[in-house]
Amino acid sequence: MRTYRLSRRSVLAGTAATAALTAVPALQSSAVAATEATSAAASAADAGNPYRWRNVVIGGTGFISGVLFHPSVRGLAYARTDIGGAYRWDDGTSQWVPLLDHIGWDDWNLLGVEAIAVDRAHPDRVYLAVGTYSQSWAGNGAVLRSDDRGATWSRTDLTVKLGANEDGRGAGERLLVDPRDSDTLWLGTRHDGLLKSTDRGATWAAADFPAKASASGQGIMFLVAAGRTLYAGWGDGDGSATATALYRTTTSGGWEAVPGQPTGTAAKVPIRAAYDSGTRELYVTYADTPGPNGHSTGSVHKLNTASGKWAEVTPVQPGGTTADGSKDTFGYGGVAVDVSSPGTVVVSTNNRWAAIDTLFRSTNGGRTWTSLKDAAVFDVSETPYLKWGEDKPKFGWWIQAVGIDPYDSKHIVFGTGATLYGTRDLKNWAPQIRGLEETAVRQLISPPAGEAHLLSGLGDIGVMYHELLTASPSRGMATNPVFGSATGLALAAAKPSYVVRTGWGDKGNGAYSNDGGQTWAPFAAQPDIAKNAPGPIATSADGSTLLWSFVHWDGTKYAGHRSTDNGATWTEVSSFPKGATPVADPADPTLFYAYDTDTGTLYASTDSGASFTARATGLPSGDSQFKIVAAPGRSGDLWLSAKANGLYRSTDGGATFTKVTSCWASHTLGFGKAADGADYPAIYQVGATEAITAVYRSDDEAKTWIRINDDAHQWGWIGEVITGDPRIHGRVYLGTNGRGIQYGAPA
Repeated sequence: MRTYRLSRRSVLAGTAATAALTAVPALQSSAVAATEATSAAASAADAGNPYRWRNVVIGGTGFISGVLFHPSVRGLAYARTDIGGAYRWDDGTSQWVPLLDHIGWDDWNLLGVEAIAVDRAHPDRVYLAVGTYSQSWAGNGAVLRSDDRGATWSRTDLTVKLGANEDGRGAGERLLVDPRDSDTLWLGTRHDGLLKSTDRGATWAAADFPAKASASGQGIMFLVAAGRTLYAGWGDGDGSATATALYRTTTSGGWEAVPGQPTGTAAKVPIRAAYDSGTRELYVTYADTPGPNGHSTGSVHKLNTASGKWAEVTPVQPGGTTADGSKDTFGYGGVAVDVSSPGTVVVSTNNRWAAIDTLFRSTNGGRTWTSLKDAAVFDVSETPYLKWGEDKPKFGWWIQAVGIDPYDSKHIVFGTGATLYGTRDLKNWAPQIRGLEETAVRQLISPPAGEAHLLSGLGDIGVMYHELLTASPSRGMATNPVFGSATGLALAAAKPSYVVRTGWGDKGNGAYSNDGGQTWAPFAAQPDIAKNAPGPIATSADGSTLLWSFVHWDGTKYAGHRSTDNGATWTEVSSFPKGATPVADPADPTLFYAYDTDTGTLYASTDSGASFTARATGLPSGDSQFKIVAAPGRSGDLWLSAKANGLYRSTDGGATFTKVTSCWASHTLGFGKAADGADYPAIYQVGATEAITAVYRSDDEAKTWIRINDDAHQWGWIGEVITGDPRIHGRVYLGTNGRGIQYGAPA
């Protein structure tokens, strides 16, 4: 499963490479605005239509990039994710509480959390450095500060960019409250050096730092306090004998290179550091790349801060050979110390695919180590997808976030690319993930009949059959084959037991189900291009015809293919617009539609997808995220969401379109059961009727809309997919990009 998250995130970002930036030496503070981040009960903007919003439970599903136990409050912890916000652990209910659901559409870039900081002397204070991408098309980062553990926030906008979903996102905390002065905060950036605030994060200014940031490098990887001395990991060194990867503050207030530090490729990039105050030793993990992917070597070293002496304490040297002859390459990632037991430390391997990642624990300062994987017993019954279609789960991967509870030495947690595991006896492990949902959602279907009210196609974890909305699917992810990220999901409108799916997989890229998505069988054959560019798929209303489009993750489009024998054979359809999303007519099995976003042309087929001809032209073009949706139970009733160009409708099968005047923006649209007395399905959309982009419902064929989310429930970018429930009026399912599947219903 190591490649899917990178592939999916590259699609979102356009490129994983960091764009060149000009260093900005000074920063300015925005107006401070306190915003409610949580509310006991959601109420819609229209007071007469209150909605309650909840997550469809899957459990985690994304990269936990940081976890932080509060040093002076029992049971208080925080977690950060690369695209899905931050969370606070509620010890009373044993679940995570989302802290950034109030982030709105325009600020979607702030849902990636670069770093967390807490104040030992003021337990209710918490700070977040937020900003998902540092590319030119992304907004600048910000610092959020709270005096009530994240219930409300004040915000200061920065004039620099952060990169919570870029390489190095699993490194240590780049934000630090100075232990010598609670009003002073430090922020290490990737491309703009070190920043300092002396008013608790309200304003920021550049601070002197010996190393100079580059536009393409990693800059400061972490900031950590060792007593009254601060240390900074530097990620742009070359590993040479003269390179510096670790700096510290001096008595005069400046920064200097730490003498005697390790060098070489295995100590090129410092990933994380932890200070053992009992022994006065600073442990540092290293790798040859920032990670979380790409490590091939690494090491662990400790510095006696009193004597200045360094010692290597690497548990296992990377580069050996496993029993099957594979090269055992990896780096080191997480590190945590037991504050109640000096000399006890835990470190994690990272990107170790041959022998599988592990945690190593030492009780004697790193002289000897024990692998916690060797005796580990896993219980993933609460989140069965973690078996990844196999008999039992693996220990983990992308392990860079590690924490030891300061009030319970045997309570250890570590993050992976999909969950947060925890133990309280060093042997039995289970996900400690309730309430934390980070899925990036790509497709949603609410079937008109059957056990499940929801099927989902997701980034990284394929397709799910949700027999309950309040528990992780008991079948886990769809198997036979297992997908990483799903690219297509479709149901035959007149035969809802028949479902097809497509996606990125190692053992096939398409499958069908005859029982509504409970079990699957792979297509007997597939076009050659499917392995490298699986795209969306459609099935005719009666399930007799499949139409499969092909789009590589880099955006390259290919000719579509058609099958009339359940995927046993495929024929290229040259007249189908390359890369378009095929849409089946829900009432007539001979009709298909496709929207060419490059030219703004609607194409239609009247011969079951064998050939396509152009119908309406001159429609909005130039954005691949324009979406055509067919109204259920009707033939030729099409709706086009064209983002800021608005909403369009055709009632003649795409021959003509009329612009809908009730809203000026439409990003995604879906249908649900009609209101009592109405003869047209309820319409749900993410769009704008006035100034704000929000979630809306119309019960009168888009003549009027009511907003059904509220300012506390916005979830950043939510423009991928929305659908109503065809069996329950008012219930809606909404896909987010990092906060999982949200479902709402009238309160």
